[in-house]
Amino acid sequence: MSESCQHTDQSTPPILIELRDVNMRFDNVTTLSDINLQLRRGDFLAISGPNGGGKTTLLRIMLRLLKPTSGTVTYYDSEGTDKTLRIGYLPQKSMIDTKFPITVRETVMSGLVTGFWGRLPRDSREQYERVVDICGISQIPDIPVGVLSGGQLQRTLLARAIISRPEVLVLDEPLSYVDKQFERQLYSIIEEIAKTTTIVLVSHEMSVISGMANRHVIIDHRLYECHAHHHYHPGDCDR
Repeated sequence: MSESCQHTDQSTPPILIELRDVNMRFDNVTTLSDINLQLRRGDFLAISGPNGGGKTTLLRIMLRLLKPTSGTVTYYDSEGTDKTLRIGYLPQKSMIDTKFPITVRETVMSGLVTGFWGRLPRDSREQYERVVDICGISQIPDIPVGVLSGGQLQRTLLARAIISRPEVLVLDEPLSYVDKQFERQLYSIIEEIAKTTTIVLVSHEMSVISGMANRHVIIDHRLYECHAHHHYHPGDCDR
C-alpha cells in the first residue's frame, strides 16, 4: 500500500497535487487501489508499470478528468488551499479523435484558450511560433490532424501541451510514434522544461527518463515508490 507523508521541513517544496486514499473500479473490477501520492513543485515524476496496470487511469484522475470511485484529489496554491492549476497534457494517441476537422495550428493554439469565450493572450502568435519551431512542425500549420503521421501528431500534441508554459506538464507515453531523431530532441526539450516546470511522465522506456527524473513510481493497480538504481520491476521497490 502506498503511503502519504507530510514533511515539516521548510526547505521541502510545497505540494501541488495530492491524491489521498484513491480507489477506482470499473464494472466491479478494481483498476486502482489505495493510491496515496503527493506531487511537489519541481518534481519530475516518472511512472511505469505493466499494460492494464492503471497508469493512464491514474493520470486522468490526477487531471480531474475522471472522478475516482472513492478518495480525493486536491490541488494546492502557495497558501495550502485548493486551487486551479495550469496544466499541460499530452494524452496517448488512442485518446485523440483524429476525425475531428481541426488543423495543426488550431490544435496547438487550443492549448492557449482560456475562459468561457475562448480568448487568446496577446502574445499568442509569438508563443505559437516558439513551440512549433521547438517541435519541428512549423511547416505544416494548415494540415488537418486526421492526415498526420503518428510522429507528426505526437509533435503537434506536445506543442499544444507546452504552449501555455504550464505549472505542471503531464506526458502519457510521449515517445510513442516519434522517430529516433526527434526522440533525442524530445529528451532535450523535456530536460529544459523540467528546470521550471513540474513534470509527470508515463513511459515504458526508462533508460533515459530514469536519469532525468527525481522520483519514480510503478503502477500495478497499487502504487510502489521505487528507489532502485534500475527501474523495471515492482520487486525492486519499497512497498
